[in-house]
Amino acid sequence: MNAYPIDHVAVAVSSLSDAVPMFERLSGASGSPVEALPAQGVNVVFVGSVELLEPRGPDTTVARFLDRRGPGLHHIAYRVPDIREALRQLADEGYRLIDSEPRPGAGGHQVAFLHPASTGGVLIELVER
Repeated sequence: MNAYPIDHVAVAVSSLSDAVPMFERLSGASGSPVEALPAQGVNVVFVGSVELLEPRGPDTTVARFLDRRGPGLHHIAYRVPDIREALRQLADEGYRLIDSEPRPGAGGHQVAFLHPASTGGVLIELVER
């Protein structure tokens, strides 16, 4: 069994321009430039190891998350050395995969998600840098 370090935590927000200053103030870190991820329906800013997710439209998964739950913790991401191998191992161990194949994520990294139904209710992202 491989152990993976935490890469980042992601917080869903309604507005990056409203949220970034607070996270910058609390962490002392500067926010990254806004990165648009149209395929995932979000705009992203990293402030240290916190990823802020802003929906790009009302019909996106993050917009629906905000409608149901309001702003808050969206997922926890773990860094893996080989995302395909990690997905294979986790599927073999019974974890339910949202993504059976990696997809492009923020910063050009490969990402994949595990379904919260198999992870104690927490959305888990795997990140290969």
